[in-house]
Amino acid sequence: MMQNNNDSLFAGAGKHIITPRPLLPVSGGMGPTRPTREKRGELMARALYVQRGNTKLVIVGLDLLGFPGVLADRVRARVPRVAAENILIGSTHTHSAPDCYAFPDGKGGHTGDLAFMERVCVLTAEAINEAIDAAQPARLRIGTGEAQGKIAYNYYAPDLYDRRMSVIQALTPEGKTIATLVNYAIHPEVLGNDVGILSPDLCGPLCEQLEVKAGGMALFMNSAQGGMVTADNRLLDRPKDPQKGYWEDARTWEECLRIGKTMADEALRIVAKAPVQTKAALLCRSALVTFPVESPELWQVVTNSPLKYPHGKDHTIKSRVNLVNLGDAQILTIPGEALPNIGFYLKRKMRGAHNLLFGLTNDAFGYILTKVDFHSFPRYEYVSRTSLGELTGEILIEKCLELVKTSPSPESKFPAH
Repeated sequence: MMQNNNDSLFAGAGKHIITPRPLLPVSGGMGPTRPTREKRGELMARALYVQRGNTKLVIVGLDLLGFPGVLADRVRARVPRVAAENILIGSTHTHSAPDCYAFPDGKGGHTGDLAFMERVCVLTAEAINEAIDAAQPARLRIGTGEAQGKIAYNYYAPDLYDRRMSVIQALTPEGKTIATLVNYAIHPEVLGNDVGILSPDLCGPLCEQLEVKAGGMALFMNSAQGGMVTADNRLLDRPKDPQKGYWEDARTWEECLRIGKTMADEALRIVAKAPVQTKAALLCRSALVTFPVESPELWQVVTNSPLKYPHGKDHTIKSRVNLVNLGDAQILTIPGEALPNIGFYLKRKMRGAHNLLFGLTNDAFGYILTKVDFHSFPRYEYVSRTSLGELTGEILIEKCLELVKTSPSPESKFPAH
């Protein structure tokens, strides 16, 4: 790794395949896993390293349904060159990957493969360390815009989703791409977990298209996609329930390719005209947040999983929330699947020229909704049942806004390229 100084930004990227061989069953959430017969694309661990002065940041995207904090800590322990609290590990939330929660099966066993989970930890740490070793002088382009095309919609209320996509691109001083990060809210469940395919879903084609067209490494960080912002693979000429507005779906790899490549093209369009930031500042702050666990189902996971999730005797768990200022962007992490209204509210209160939310990051504790939405109508029955509890959203919002209020605003002016 090259020597750094307080005025220069450095960035590096690394990635590893984490696809299990032989293939394992895949998980779409709590409940039994489903067998697989083939794979489409590779599950990946993708790491972006950024440093300015003594401040170091790692952002990791894993092609998994979720990656609990107890596993993320195993990764961090293998990366001693970066403060553990500055290593942000998120999952893309593909519904076609093996379980990394080790959900109890009610029969004294669980649904995970512990050897696979440990292997993911090892390979993720290797990707991070490779990114650190590859660090070089960098500049940034950051853009935000509405993504066009048939990409996403809200299954519960079709128009209730955030169309904004944010893109962070790290470049060499000569303009060569080091990495492109895409932040957008969408469930990668085109295929789902019951078609017999292990896959990164749409995230694989997204990253591959970006790497072909822009060079460097690409990674996807999900956003506030809970309840239920999903891939728009609707077959609009085949209604399932016209009165409620439900359609049949195209659950094919070809649809993954279409949506992923559309997202990649939109990301490049959005970032293309963004100014180059030559002296981007970097700030990293975080806070541990205590959440009560009111859900009997999730408490069973916390207490009975062989991963031994840390928890309090008072039915609480702790998770870390991060705030990052990078150039003129501000990033907040969310340890689960926040509903869109929480995402809209947080972005409105954040202070960056570009405001990004990294969902399913540092933990993946189910759905996060506000108390007024909790068990409010039949459509939210499932998301309420798989939420930690009624106050989860309120606590998250309070702690995130506290971080925003007590942190400097991101820089908004930079020397011209």
